[in-house]
Amino acid sequence: MSAGGTGGALSDGEEAVVASMPGTGGAGIRRAGAGDVAAVVALLADDVRGAERETPGDLAPYRDAFARIDADPRTLPAVAVRGGTVVGTLQLTFLDGLSHRGGRRAQIEAVRVAAAERGRGLGSAMMAWAVEQARSRGCRTVQLTSDAARADAHRFYSRLGFVASHTGFKLALEDPR
Repeated sequence: MSAGGTGGALSDGEEAVVASMPGTGGAGIRRAGAGDVAAVVALLADDVRGAERETPGDLAPYRDAFARIDADPRTLPAVAVRGGTVVGTLQLTFLDGLSHRGGRRAQIEAVRVAAAERGRGLGSAMMAWAVEQARSRGCRTVQLTSDAARADAHRFYSRLGFVASHTGFKLALEDPR
């Protein structure tokens, strides 16, 4: 399976094709598999905001969510790996819309880099890979949201050329589970 493939979690013994990411000292990126869920959740929980909402001790809801994500051909969960260890993650979703003359968009979410890897170019390389995935699928726009409290992340995205052009709004709904 290529790093840009769609659908199909990696099964035991199946190797993922890892795309190299120049400038990262040997890290690569690939489509996430079901076996990566625990590592991804650990990355999501390893910051102030994530520690408030993630529960790495109970992987059942994450496994259920991953199965839905992985089955969706418009969604690409990805992990960055170094020496077989997951050191970063992001999720890409491709959205068709009527605005912007029917332009397709890519939404980048849940970008995380392991604490020991920060400041070494991995995040920039992951974002460059994500933008190229969007470009190769005919997207006209790449968009993301970032928690208003994440000042360091905002500087990072601005440095990569992203513009804080919109104000985002969210409405929390009751958990149906």
